Amino acid sequence: MDSGNHTEFLLQGLSEIWEMQVFFCVLLLIFYVIILPGNILIIVTVLKDPQLGSPMFFFLGNLALMDICYSFVTPPKMIVNLFSGYQTISFKGCMIQLFFIHFLGGAEISLLISMALDRYVAICHPLYYVTVITKPACWVLVVGSWAGGFLHSIIQVILIFPLPFCGPNK
Repeated sequence: MDSGNHTEFLLQGLSEIWEMQVFFCVLLLIFYVIILPGNILIIVTVLKDPQLGSPMFFFLGNLALMDICYSFVTPPKMIVNLFSGYQTISFKGCMIQLFFIHFLGGAEISLLISMALDRYVAICHPLYYVTVITKPACWVLVVGSWAGGFLHSIIQVILIFPLPFCGPNK
């Protein structure tokens, strides 16, 4: 990293008013209370109920898993910053968050495309559905989604990491 690069970025934009920071923090915690149990319930239901063994529910369970992972990328740092008043993030921390946001975002988009393909085959070619959308094909689509997200993310980080971040760090 360049010696001219800042080692920390100052995070601004939410609010300088303490009451608003507490409100945002409570709002984020409420989202967590809703998101985490809801997605865990989806995953457990799909895994435990044998009638939900279709590819559609397999993809839905994986989407819930991605959503859980997504909720652990930026909100925890944001909550800590709101409560502590120390609103900075290191350069490496920023790059890590950037990596995971792009990784999970790219994987989610690819998974949604896979889900659309599943529904397309089910609706437009119902007689071929059981031969086209098999368990191995579903696993290939899911692993491909995660791999595509990783590839997208690593390219973004490799392109951004060497850039000089000089001047204002706000």
